[in-house]
Amino acid sequence: MFDVADVQGNILRGYRQPRVRHLILSVADVTEARAWLGATVSGSGGVPQVTSQAPWDEKPATCFDIGLTFEGLRALGVSSASLASFPTEFVEGMTARALKLGDIGDSSPEHWPSPFDKPDDIHLIVSLYGRETADLDRLQGQALQHARTFRLLGTRDGDNFNGDYVHFGYRDNISQPRFAEIHDPADYPDPQPMAPIGTVLLGYPNNFEGLFWRVPDPVALGRNGSFNAFRVLAQDVVGFENYLTEAAKYLLTQKGVDELLPEGDEARIGEGLSREGALREIVAAQMCGRWRNGVPLALSPDTPNPQPPLPVKEFNNFDYPAASGCPYSSHVRRSNPRNAQIVQRVANNSRRLVRRGMPYGPPYDPATPDAADSPERGLLGNFIGASLGAQFEAMCTDWVNVGLQDPRVTGSNDPLIGANAPETSWFDLVLKSGTTFRLRTLPRFVRARGGAYTFLPSITAIRYLGSLGK
Repeated sequence: MFDVADVQGNILRGYRQPRVRHLILSVADVTEARAWLGATVSGSGGVPQVTSQAPWDEKPATCFDIGLTFEGLRALGVSSASLASFPTEFVEGMTARALKLGDIGDSSPEHWPSPFDKPDDIHLIVSLYGRETADLDRLQGQALQHARTFRLLGTRDGDNFNGDYVHFGYRDNISQPRFAEIHDPADYPDPQPMAPIGTVLLGYPNNFEGLFWRVPDPVALGRNGSFNAFRVLAQDVVGFENYLTEAAKYLLTQKGVDELLPEGDEARIGEGLSREGALREIVAAQMCGRWRNGVPLALSPDTPNPQPPLPVKEFNNFDYPAASGCPYSSHVRRSNPRNAQIVQRVANNSRRLVRRGMPYGPPYDPATPDAADSPERGLLGNFIGASLGAQFEAMCTDWVNVGLQDPRVTGSNDPLIGANAPETSWFDLVLKSGTTFRLRTLPRFVRARGGAYTFLPSITAIRYLGSLGK
């Protein structure tokens, strides 16, 4: 039986809070750390309480989650037999799996700043969510009230600075797996099949018939848990906007440009846009698979402002027919091919992930060029599933950075988040006739600046960890 109150809240239900702070911690006193964990689910000790999936009548002002690395479980004294029951990719950790994730070149772990340069020291990533920075400060003070329990290695703050938009200017937080046990399918139409709860939680059936992901021992520790790839992803917004301009200028010199944008149709793309400006938005839309306002190309390939307007609840009501206006290599199609025919046909719905993320760094203002020492900006991302290897890593390797899902894109990388290099990278725009036009020299727009694989234990598991040694 599925008990919602035993699951940490951010796995199946987004908190939709405007601010987040991730505390990266190392266990300093194992006895105190165990007691602290027990207190986060018992209501004692004056520490914040872990937010569960239990229904609420009114959203709380703050939320609190806990993730543990493999080294964190070891530091807490989890037995060697239990540690051996966890999957290899979690045991090895994100740094050791860098090649699979496309973390190469200036995105490789050797360039990650503290505290991610010493992955073995990272034991917990504790996430605080709230409406105001003062809420996060208060929660942090309560969580770390005893200095001898943990060493604070670092923090990462995120701020939902512009609603659901991210630094590249796209609307985000649009699509998530739907679980029959959680969501009402009438909330918003989506032709994708309901995801089994085992897509993200250990101990339940998943998309593979007759296959269960192994639940780590003991059951009290493993069941109702999940795995998370926590990623600090820097976004080169200036480079991205510059590339859109370069691509638009190049397209204006090509004979097929009228197939992308018929003369006089600029207003369909945006009010007051020049021909170059409209082409920039077409390139941005095709690279993503959605217009920057979230309208999918599969439903509106010619304009981000269809008439009548497309309600937000309809933004996921599409599939990919054989003749689709959405490029095979677009970001959203690579990461979730929906019903499209792909080489790995059985994999269509097997790599679904719950995505939670929030921007960090100041919003980009095109009217104020960045200084050489301008603050970094990007995304603090959580990619949650029952199997890091079969879901997150397989998506990154096979789909994002190799393009194995379709021979027409094999050998190319995701145009937005892939490990691109100007010397070799390319992207095919879809023309009105259904033919393609190839853009080349894509630089890398997103690079990793840190991260860790964490286990998101159930409430029962947190209680179990708190009882170790007693």
